[in-house]
Amino acid sequence: MKVFLTGGTGVIGTRAVPALVAAGHEVTAVARSGPKAELVRSMGATPVTVDLFDAAAVKAAVDGHEAVVHLATSIPPMSKAALPKAWTTNDRLRSDASNHLVDAALATGAARYVQESIAFPYVDQGDTWIDEDAPLEHVGAFAGAADAEAAAARFAATGGTGVVLRFAQLHGPGSSHVEAFNAIARKRVNPFVGHPDGYLSFVHADDAGTAVAAAFRVSSGVYNVADDEPLTRREAGIVIAEALGVKPPKTVPAAVRAAMPRSGKLLMKSLRISNARFKQASGWAPAHPSIRGSWAS
Repeated sequence: MKVFLTGGTGVIGTRAVPALVAAGHEVTAVARSGPKAELVRSMGATPVTVDLFDAAAVKAAVDGHEAVVHLATSIPPMSKAALPKAWTTNDRLRSDASNHLVDAALATGAARYVQESIAFPYVDQGDTWIDEDAPLEHVGAFAGAADAEAAAARFAATGGTGVVLRFAQLHGPGSSHVEAFNAIARKRVNPFVGHPDGYLSFVHADDAGTAVAAAFRVSSGVYNVADDEPLTRREAGIVIAEALGVKPPKTVPAAVRAAMPRSGKLLMKSLRISNARFKQASGWAPAHPSIRGSWAS
């Protein structure tokens, strides 16, 4: 299948492109510079330069492809994540760009559309497992995810196959957030702020990449992509400390957590994400079932 893919040089994309190529697909991936174009070629795909905010340019680039995969994001570093303006480009990629890509896919006859999304908007469920039917709260930095998912649903409503992948917290080599988490843990502070018994769900970047390829085997719908073992914040902090060879981190005091802004509290929820639906539908399974033994130091 001829696949048009955005975000091919990102953390997920650099795993997804080889996985799609290995599955026999012919991939065209967006690259915004010479070095990134070379990276795309090295993964067995064809690079293309296109402004995702230019509807006409997107339509021209998508023409001739049978599937569209939208993985492009612009996640700000943790030092700027609390600033609303830091999320502007990411929001546009999930709203404007997603709709341009769906419009292009519909206009040119593509049969499948795969949209990257996130699991963070789920409402806190304590220690209850969260499936795809659980309630969501698309606010703040998570608002754009609702637009992206709506675009995929619009594609599916026309008779095409529209797939949404709600990824858990990514980890693995090459992630700037992992580097930031490690820096905090080395100071003996748990980087995962929130109640120590609240759950966190992760997915290794390699497994996120294979999940994108597996998304070509499922019917329209929303699917959680996470590993098999969500951990409490206390457990996750200990795992990271062991991976780094440092002493166990201290939990951020409850008083400090209570004083954090709403943007920070959105990341303090307990999210025990279930991957059962996607595993059953696609046959996918994470090669890294837990952050235990797979956390990048």
